[in-house]
Amino acid sequence: MTDDTTPTTAPAAPATAETSPDAISLRAPSKYLAAGTATAAGPSGTSTSFVAPSTEWLSGTWAVTHSTLSMWGSAQNVRITYTPRQPAAGADGNGPAVNDNLVEYENKGGRGGVKRVLGVEKPDPAVPGAWNWRGRGLLMIASSHWEVLGWGERPLAGGEGGVERWAVTWFAPTLFTEEGLDLYSDRREGLSKRTADDILAALKRLEAAPKLVQLVEKKMTEVAISLPWKEGSK
Repeated sequence: MTDDTTPTTAPAAPATAETSPDAISLRAPSKYLAAGTATAAGPSGTSTSFVAPSTEWLSGTWAVTHSTLSMWGSAQNVRITYTPRQPAAGADGNGPAVNDNLVEYENKGGRGGVKRVLGVEKPDPAVPGAWNWRGRGLLMIASSHWEVLGWGERPLAGGEGGVERWAVTWFAPTLFTEEGLDLYSDRREGLSKRTADDILAALKRLEAAPKLVQLVEKKMTEVAISLPWKEGSK
């Protein structure tokens, strides 16, 4: 006979947005933060420590799925490939990691071939998860600074299985473009709607960077994707 007074274990509470391991946390760009800070806005706008992605995690090809950059309005299948080189040699035999940066895109509608922008970049020693870029060839005079504002992996919903990796990058103004934001996906078909919506909502909670919030509200648009990608010459 059982004892009806024996306490039972209460079921675990479901994960909330604040505790879910796939919650979106973003930081504001360094230009908007006080010197020496590196925090991210959590799901409720709270601050958490920012951890930069490793070079290995960032390496590979990413589809740009959303952007505030107006030039992508006439493009499709915009993708960026980061390829790490060996560390640059210095006096002690070591040096900062160097990435080759390749941007490829097509004209919307598929007219013409694949256009390419080549660059090389090094980590910014003053800002975790930030890089200083310089163009190659005819674009050697062009330079830029960009930062990872957030990154992560989430399980795909709806029975698709697997995970999707995402990242948000901010780029400083250059001779040719104003400052802006890009959303990345490691899937050619782009971010799931759930992940894209959650990232955009998190961007609008960046109280430390009201200018970026306005930029998202006014200029953030989806970048056209039309599979399959055309393959450019390497």
